[in-house]
Amino acid sequence: MADATQSDRPMAGPRATIRKPDLPDSRVVTVNLTRIYTKLGDGGDTHLGDMSRVSKVHPRVEAYGTVDELNSVIGVALLAPELPAGFAEWLARVQNDLLDVGADLSVPSTPDDAPDAMRKSQTRLRVTSEYAQWLERVCDDVNAKLEPLRTFVIPGGTPAAAQLHVARTVCRRAERRAIAVGEQCNPEVIRYLNRLSDMLFILSRAANDGQTVQAESLWAPGAHGSNPVPESS
Repeated sequence: MADATQSDRPMAGPRATIRKPDLPDSRVVTVNLTRIYTKLGDGGDTHLGDMSRVSKVHPRVEAYGTVDELNSVIGVALLAPELPAGFAEWLARVQNDLLDVGADLSVPSTPDDAPDAMRKSQTRLRVTSEYAQWLERVCDDVNAKLEPLRTFVIPGGTPAAAQLHVARTVCRRAERRAIAVGEQCNPEVIRYLNRLSDMLFILSRAANDGQTVQAESLWAPGAHGSNPVPESS
């Protein structure tokens, strides 16, 4: 590990191993958490998942670091009062999936012209199309119960909705950081983050649905001049 922060260390290290039983090909995910600080990142660089060293401001590190931030923000959203139980279950699954996303981002793709032996030895956990497809099913199910939108939503409302909006905007930034990685970024990672931001937006709307005190607020274009001018004290 490069240093103490989760987002600055590779999501897959070289030593201890754990097996993810839900992976169809029984891939082994390697993790090294024997010591939290190692001082290896004191010079401003860190290891990627393939143990290559790069600057901590490398696009790939920026990408999985922002995914780590997103995961933390969702963790806060789970503490919001009156968050529907079903939403909590979905978000808990998303949190685990985001660690998969970070693991994918932390390891550069094996070159297409690499020898077969190298490609087989470097099999890694990668995000697949099934990740985004699950998000799409959640989006369709929840959105079907909401009123159609004809303008933009002003973030806020209930504590749960407001925190989900924060998570949505961090997710959009994570998507931009993943795009900045370039052609070596798994396109399914970008697709997943794009769908996740949609899901977080829909869940934020649903968290406000039916609320009588803190109903959803909608953007009124150009409404600035319609508000009364505050009196000077």
